[in-house]
Amino acid sequence: MSRSLRLDPVLIQAVIAGALSFSHLHDLAQAAGQGGWKAWAYPISVDLLLVAAWRHMRTRTDNRAAWIWFVIALAASLGANIATAGLLDLAHVPAWLRILVAGWPALAFLGGTLLAHTPATAPPEPEPAPVPAHLPLPDPEPVPVPEVTVERAPEPAPELPAAPAVAVPPALLDHARKVADTHRTTTGNRIDPETLRARLGVPGPLADSIAAQLA
Repeated sequence: MSRSLRLDPVLIQAVIAGALSFSHLHDLAQAAGQGGWKAWAYPISVDLLLVAAWRHMRTRTDNRAAWIWFVIALAASLGANIATAGLLDLAHVPAWLRILVAGWPALAFLGGTLLAHTPATAPPEPEPAPVPAHLPLPDPEPVPVPEVTVERAPEPAPELPAAPAVAVPPALLDHARKVADTHRTTTGNRIDPETLRARLGVPGPLADSIAAQLA
């Protein structure tokens, strides 16, 4: 099945403008002393720098350098168009224009190299998609609780009740004092509660109470 060829007016206009600019650049380069194949290489160099700068502006976010080189290449193209419109005597090209034409290859090489090796900026990270309202939110992960060991302080031992003091008759206390003195005189030592109990013939609590009063 054959397809009908549709001509785009913008594309036709671009081809015509490119051909005219190419011809003007060629004529200017040839008039500036660049004959033969060199005169044909100048228009190609200018147009390639224009295309490289334009593509750099379309694909990069930071395009300040691309704008600078686009303006330089556009000025070279417009300058050739204006110079060959009868404002410049191509038979007597001034020296400064010859210098500009001769220095253009190095300038175009610098611009093309910088545009080709400019690092691309990283694209922004996409934002997470919002969760629809009808979908339940995932349960949060349980947070582990550290084990805590509680040590109880030891309870104080209960205090034992003090033994009630036994009343000692005065006569028995005097007799016990005499027995203790006799024991000290005889042995040279203080009488102990067991010996005092045996000498007096009294129960243990009463003997302890007497010994406490004799101390």
